[in-house]
Amino acid sequence: MAPKDTSLALGMVSLMLHFSWTWVGLLITEGQKGRQFLSDVRAEMDRNRICVAFVKTVEVTLSAYFGKFQHDFQAREPSPANVVIVYYDSESLSDVNFNIGGYLVTWRVWVTNSQWHADVTGRNFVLDSFHGTLIFSNHHEEISGFKNFIQTANPSKYPENNFLSLYWFKNFHCSFSDSGCSLRNCPPNASLAWLPVSRFDTAMSDASYNVYNAVYAVAHALQEMLLQQVQTQSMKTGEGIVFAMWQLHPFLKSVHFIGTTGDQVHLDDERKLEAEYDIFNIWNFPEGLRLRVKVGEFSPHALHGQKLSLSDHLIEWATEVTETPHSVCSESCDPGFRKTPQEGKAACCFHCTPCSENEIANFTDAEQCVKCPDHQYANIKRNNCIQKSITFMAYEDLLGKTLAGTTLSLTVLTAAVLGLFVKHRDTPIVKANNRALSYTLLISLTCCFLCSLLFIGRPSTATCILQQTSFAVVFTVAVSTVLAKTITVVLAFKVTAPGRRMRQLLVSGAPNSIIPICSLIQLTLCGVWMGTNPPYIDTDAHSEHGHILIVCNKGSLTAFYCVLGYLGSLALASFTVAFLARNLPNTFNEAKFLTFSMLVFCSVWVTFLPVYHSTKGKVVVAMEVFSILVFNAELLG
Repeated sequence: MAPKDTSLALGMVSLMLHFSWTWVGLLITEGQKGRQFLSDVRAEMDRNRICVAFVKTVEVTLSAYFGKFQHDFQAREPSPANVVIVYYDSESLSDVNFNIGGYLVTWRVWVTNSQWHADVTGRNFVLDSFHGTLIFSNHHEEISGFKNFIQTANPSKYPENNFLSLYWFKNFHCSFSDSGCSLRNCPPNASLAWLPVSRFDTAMSDASYNVYNAVYAVAHALQEMLLQQVQTQSMKTGEGIVFAMWQLHPFLKSVHFIGTTGDQVHLDDERKLEAEYDIFNIWNFPEGLRLRVKVGEFSPHALHGQKLSLSDHLIEWATEVTETPHSVCSESCDPGFRKTPQEGKAACCFHCTPCSENEIANFTDAEQCVKCPDHQYANIKRNNCIQKSITFMAYEDLLGKTLAGTTLSLTVLTAAVLGLFVKHRDTPIVKANNRALSYTLLISLTCCFLCSLLFIGRPSTATCILQQTSFAVVFTVAVSTVLAKTITVVLAFKVTAPGRRMRQLLVSGAPNSIIPICSLIQLTLCGVWMGTNPPYIDTDAHSEHGHILIVCNKGSLTAFYCVLGYLGSLALASFTVAFLARNLPNTFNEAKFLTFSMLVFCSVWVTFLPVYHSTKGKVVVAMEVFSILVFNAELLG
């Protein structure tokens, strides 16, 4: 008659989820029902990500189990399971209950089925292990007349009931008559309703309700069998109906009726699925109160999210527990952290690891951190993504002001030197220095300094193109001018015999043609670059934290490095020629200075490439401007 516990596991796990208990112990009695419940509840816990802290199987005979029981439930583990699900389907319950209570495990919350009665009669502990127990009991309506029956039942009304007489003798201090067959000296009108709940619970238990339905099932089966026999059997007058007990079985197997409480009772189903449960809370303080208070219901037929209804304010928790108990293996990870499993432990045991840079976790117990989009960045707590601000190398920045100021200062200085050369253009030293080449060099250096200003300010398509092409061409003019000056010096001191062809070249100013030839080659390279994949405006969302940097993308890196490589080859050629002419006579000889100038240029050039590739953000732009200023400054020097 007892319904199968098919929805008990779901109801208990729903209770775990309601209170966020994710670290739960299991205490199961041996037997087929216990094994089935263990399988059901573990599967349900796994589906809802609730971990099993331990599983203890209680033997029917507990003599071998007593020694382990104290350690398991008295000691507090580093990550204690403060909630224990207890499933009983055994007659030897009082032994187990007494053992648990004997060790006063007052911090545990016991969640159990209705078969556990926690019989601790006669004990007078001030603290009780069973106070606050939550019991899942099969839902059934109250049977009409049952309370009146309990209140009026007594040995005089049922004299043939020896058990009732013994119970009266024990609880109401009666005495037996001399004949030993009847009670005397009993309190007048004594009733079972007088007894405390710890001695006699007047509420009908699940087992009693099942027995009640079983009796009615037998009665209905007997009636059906008698009716059939009356209809099919020809009986002699006065002859009673005689039958064997086995003949009742077919009728009992198919019996189906509506009980006095309105519940349908039928024995033709193998399982009674999805039983509904009432949830009771045991109030056992002071000791012996044993009050069962209904605090909720569980109905598997209800809509999802409404299966469990609970009145939290009615629940009395275990002794010494004033707030809703907490039962987890590891505390929840706050937003900004992710869960990292502990090796060899359950999924509920984990470490909280901060999210990596530019990743967030905006809810509790995140499994993984989420990377912020490119246009956003993670805040300090790493629980929210913030919009990045637009930035670039502006004139308002300290770095921009410094570079722009340096550029203008060097430009003015170069213009002053050019003015000095123009003012003294007719002096022997200016003439001997090759006046035309000096003017060309100083003008190109002035333009090179001004090219630095193209790198500062908000980039546009025009400035991105002019940054590279203007500097490349103008600086090519400057370096090729240095090469022409160096060759002129070499020719002036090496070619002294009149009438030689090399002398004619020197007199005609042929070395000066190096400038347009070299510049034309650089223009061709820049033209190919601009025609295939020119520079364009781009954004860099990764170099500077919290900022989207507007930059000029070089477009074709191959063309960019070809232009730079061509400049480097010109500088190397100038350095080589100047180095070969370093020992010429000192009078009007600037070969030594040119050698030193090209040596500095090549050193800066070699340093520029690795530094350029290892920097990010505005520093890249600053590095380019700084390199341009150094190149020009050392040539000016």
